[in-house]
Amino acid sequence: MRSFVRTISAALVLLVLGACSHAPKKLPREPQAQEYLIGFEDVLDVSVWRDADLSRTVPVRPDGRVSMPLIGEIRVAGRSAKQVATEIRERLLPYIQDPRVVVIVREVNSPRVYVIGEVARPGAFPLRGRLTVLQALSLAGGLSEFADTSGIVVLHGERRERFELDYTDLVSNQEEGDFVLGPGDTIYVP
Repeated sequence: MRSFVRTISAALVLLVLGACSHAPKKLPREPQAQEYLIGFEDVLDVSVWRDADLSRTVPVRPDGRVSMPLIGEIRVAGRSAKQVATEIRERLLPYIQDPRVVVIVREVNSPRVYVIGEVARPGAFPLRGRLTVLQALSLAGGLSEFADTSGIVVLHGERRERFELDYTDLVSNQEEGDFVLGPGDTIYVP
């Protein structure tokens, strides 16, 4: 019984010490390369080998779907081009013997970052490749004269982790202070 009480006591002490820790959050670095997932407003080339009537260039609608001859609507948002090609192939099997389908993302329009608050041009900006916080602020026209340069907030990733940044630190020490943004990240300049 005593060992159980000691174990519980040790666990509680570690929990309390961990909760009281005020160590600054480490800034995220380059996101790991992942397979691109199709998003809203992307444009796809769907090619069915030897069947020009079924091959199309189609935009992804706001509901995340595209329309194709014979098979109707198909959900594509949040899926890879390979996954979409496989589903189109399976849905064409009743109509065509051994259909060969290739899906290519022609235009990448969906990934965006958002810059709001005291900047010259707040808004949504396309995420085309690597984009850092400083670069996003530049796209937004820079900070306004009323900006609080020490309280810039970045909401990062799917879990919306909150990071507070100082503009002077970003400018003076880019390697340590700036980080690469991901799709949907929001920068708020108070």
